[in-house]
Amino acid sequence: MFEEEKQSLQTVLGEVSAQVEHIGSTAVEGLAAKPIIDIMIGLPDFPIADAFVPRIETLDYEYINKYEDEMPFRRYFVKNSNGIRTHQIHMVEIGSEFWARHLLFRDYLRRNPDTANDYAALKKQLAAHEWEDVNEYADAKTEFIKNVENKAKCKLRHRESNGAT
Repeated sequence: MFEEEKQSLQTVLGEVSAQVEHIGSTAVEGLAAKPIIDIMIGLPDFPIADAFVPRIETLDYEYINKYEDEMPFRRYFVKNSNGIRTHQIHMVEIGSEFWARHLLFRDYLRRNPDTANDYAALKKQLAAHEWEDVNEYADAKTEFIKNVENKAKCKLRHRESNGAT
């Protein structure tokens, strides 16, 4: 599903050297996940982001500007089918903190199945709670995610200091 969506997005993004990445739990094979494809579009220069909003909307995405005061560096879109969310897009600048953190976390889980299993267990435990807001669920995962990001950064620095790529 991601690959099909990526092709459609690359078509509407046109000649811009954007990168389209699969992030979130569905990007990690075998990880328990809600059936929502999380996509991150990386732009080489974020000020051009607003020009792409109408193009992405042609693919049945709804542009959500609700969080832009908190996250002015991101443009957010959702796609629903029969009232059920199927896709989410986070459009940011390549190399930004948001970009780097999400790829670092995804790649660490892909390379460390035990950590991915721990994350799945946490998500299942949290899913059993009744949350007033989906953001509360996200906030409850933050400590785990930050710890994984720190481990991933340490491993990356270690590899770089040893000359590995």
